[in-house]
Amino acid sequence: MANRAEIPYGTLDLMVLKTLATLGPQHGYGIARRIEQVAESSLELNQGTIYPALLRLEQKGWISSEWGASENNRKARFYSITRAGRKQLAAETKSWSRTVAMMARLLESEP
Repeated sequence: MANRAEIPYGTLDLMVLKTLATLGPQHGYGIARRIEQVAESSLELNQGTIYPALLRLEQKGWISSEWGASENNRKARFYSITRAGRKQLAAETKSWSRTVAMMARLLESEP
């Protein structure tokens, strides 16, 4: 779809961490749908995108997971942000805020 945005490298990790910090434990499908909802459907996350990101974040120790039952009583893996993940989220948030402010200054400057 032409209105769908590309996810800049490294931003999916930040989106997942923020989603888990805001909503608490979620399964992968729920994380993907929440990110799409907040992005007002300008992003589309499929299983081939979200699950490798969750695995990568878990390997880095930024999230943890455990098995549980989903809303429809199916077995699902639920992910939670860890203390290290909260620290990373704070650092990434600060970095993105600086980047956005810099880009705004550059784009708004007169030629």
